[in-house]
Amino acid sequence: MLRVLTLSTLFPNGAEPTFGTFVERQTLGLAARPGVEVEVVAPVGLPLWPLSRHRHYAARAALATQETWKGLRVHRPRYTVWPKLQRRTPASMARALLPMLREIRERFAFDVIDAEFFWPDGPAAAALSRALGVPFSIKARGSDIQHWGSRADTRAQILEAGRAAGGLLAVSAALKAAMVRLGLPGEKVAVHYTGIDLDLFRPLDRAEAKERFAVEGPLVVTAGALIEKKGQRLAIEALSQIPGATLILVGDGPDRPRLEALAAGSGKRVRLAGRRPHEELPLYLAAADATLLPSASEGLANVWVESLACGTPVVTTDVGGAREVFDRPEAGRLAPREPAALAAALREILDDPPDQEAVRRCAQRFSWERNAAELEAHLLALKEAAPAPSA
Repeated sequence: MLRVLTLSTLFPNGAEPTFGTFVERQTLGLAARPGVEVEVVAPVGLPLWPLSRHRHYAARAALATQETWKGLRVHRPRYTVWPKLQRRTPASMARALLPMLREIRERFAFDVIDAEFFWPDGPAAAALSRALGVPFSIKARGSDIQHWGSRADTRAQILEAGRAAGGLLAVSAALKAAMVRLGLPGEKVAVHYTGIDLDLFRPLDRAEAKERFAVEGPLVVTAGALIEKKGQRLAIEALSQIPGATLILVGDGPDRPRLEALAAGSGKRVRLAGRRPHEELPLYLAAADATLLPSASEGLANVWVESLACGTPVVTTDVGGAREVFDRPEAGRLAPREPAALAAALREILDDPPDQEAVRRCAQRFSWERNAAELEAHLLALKEAAPAPSA
């Protein structure tokens, strides 16, 4: 029997059902393994009153403190965040969670803490591990290493937590290399690729799929949060160099007003679909002739694999684990992060589109079954290597 406490600040909730769906799916896969039991702690960070009354936090503050989410028991304890003092966040989280985790252990004697992001989850897990005498693992996903690992006020805590962990995971070999360069112990890091629901993400008749969106001619889709790092501005500028093509941006975020202003000059060739349920994303990806993702940084983007599973090739930048995914021509193209190069790569695909089934085969090595089996083996090894608890 393996009992796992999953600790994740990235986990869906009623207010944000598409937030951290990759963590949700991984956790569901692990919980479905024979002999594995899982409970989830998804902490909710709120500033001190009166900032906590701001409408930005209203939906988060209203979340239930405990619920059953798709069969998983999920706890949502509150902890205090300090917007201008990020270094305090892990300690604040650990202090808030420790009494609750002690209560949970009385009925659910978890063997290991599985932290699903390096900041602030990782250092908080390290503190909780010390207090409870339970081994812990941390998974790196990209921005937690690339952003928080580069900041002077958070780097030391990331290194300390990573060195104390029983084991570490990275979503790509490229991210593992970045972790080693940062100073984390490479011998502790295992590459743990994402999974893909091949029943949900699958090819459709592209012409019929385009009709649902009233699109004629080439269709390009960009999916992700509307933030500068994801490069939607570059996607709009690249589209201007592809006559007759339509671009649909799926997602929402702080860049939306600026992107709407850019789209206004496109003659309705650029559409902002907003945040869509995860179950709708395959409709957009399968309808597209190409997916365009001009990111500044990634670990291994889920939407890369999701697009391939839909039979849709991808144009993206040479970041993170891109070379591990795009290892054959039918998968797509890697291009410099500037509009002319992105447009040239798109034209190559649009002029000579690969077979949908050949593209889909590029994604078939990514499965949730494999992901769950590898995670179980990783966590079980931590349990078995941990010293026996003292009386």
